[in-house]
Amino acid sequence: MDDGEKQTLSATVAWQSRDFRFYSAARALGTMGAEAQSVGVAWQVYQLTHSALALGYTGLALFLPGLFFVLPAGHVADRYDRRNILLACYFLQLIATGLLLWLTLHGIGSIWVVYGILFLIGTGRCFAGPAASSLVPSLVPREHFVNAVTWGASIFQVSNAIGPMMGGLLFTVALSKLFGGQFAGFAGAPLVYCFTIGAFAVYLVLMSLIHPRGAAEKKGFTVETMLAGLRYVAQTRLLLGSISLDLFAVLLGGATSLLPIFASDILHEGPHGLGLLRAMPSLGALLVSLGLLALPIKQRAGKTMLVCVGIFGAATVVFGLSRNLWLSCAALFVIGASDMISVVVRSSVLQLATPPEMRGRVSSVNWLFLGASNEFGEYESGLTAHWWGAVRAVVIGGIGSMMVTGVWSVFFPALRHADTLTAESLIAVEQQFSSMEPVG
Repeated sequence: MDDGEKQTLSATVAWQSRDFRFYSAARALGTMGAEAQSVGVAWQVYQLTHSALALGYTGLALFLPGLFFVLPAGHVADRYDRRNILLACYFLQLIATGLLLWLTLHGIGSIWVVYGILFLIGTGRCFAGPAASSLVPSLVPREHFVNAVTWGASIFQVSNAIGPMMGGLLFTVALSKLFGGQFAGFAGAPLVYCFTIGAFAVYLVLMSLIHPRGAAEKKGFTVETMLAGLRYVAQTRLLLGSISLDLFAVLLGGATSLLPIFASDILHEGPHGLGLLRAMPSLGALLVSLGLLALPIKQRAGKTMLVCVGIFGAATVVFGLSRNLWLSCAALFVIGASDMISVVVRSSVLQLATPPEMRGRVSSVNWLFLGASNEFGEYESGLTAHWWGAVRAVVIGGIGSMMVTGVWSVFFPALRHADTLTAESLIAVEQQFSSMEPVG
């Protein structure tokens, strides 16, 4: 076997696992369905209310379950079969999407009912997140884990790119012109929700076919065990630094929830434009992740992550100032590309620096931080846009992300000195800086 064949084999080694293949296909479909649904909900809510704050409330409704249930979700992921948890969570999301479909077809009497359904979807995501994150190490051999994380990130980004485009496309399809007037009611959001229900249904079938290795921890449900993950993150500077960096950078710099405003009122594009804008970060992330498969991060992982978060903030400022669709798309492309590198580093650190028996609880803490940066970040973006206007909110947030990067590089030297993405290297860095005074 020559060097080229060996490199190709090493880049695809995670696919040797049958369970990883089924899991990846299921995750791709589940993500596409969820992202298409998010486009449908965002456009529908904005057309009903024409309010940035109302868009922000959609993110808040998705985030609140994580705030309430994050610690129990992590404990559940460590105690029970993670595959069964995912099956239950996606079944709940399927039912909630069915309620959205029914409500849309029969008329939305109150926008607060939509927020209530989004709360159910957020609950499913809250319990699914830690279970999914801690499931991957049981699908592939340990030496293939980083490759599996990179492939998983690539698949996620492909789905993140296709999902919004599907949502934008389906939102504008007129079935009545193709098949007759009897399908008139399924134009717009209902058609998007039907696609999401189908994607979730196939997800359930595929996930039922995998058989993860390893048994879940069988400790009782106590406050002590439930809080163990939170304590572990607080005491591990490398984990705390990487997770909190993503929290504040994306919380300040995230502009996803405001895309309907930019597409409709600033760039003067319709649902097609919204779908394109939503797809751009994922497209950038996809291309970078494919590059990382061929040229993985081999050294200076922490510094690379910090630089990329700074680029994320700068590109957010460019997007906020842009009045041209293609410049906006380019800025969002860079946002996704830079964030992808941060995701691979953070995900690898999270799993490799955490004991297997605690991965569910530590992942739940990470999921809370991700929820705060994404869903709660949508609420923050909607609120600041309500106060200052969408453009100022995005520009100020991007500047804030760059400032956070500089502060974190000083206060978390363990993150700055993280080198290779191996358990041995990360543990050595953590031990080197563990004797320093706690942050704050």
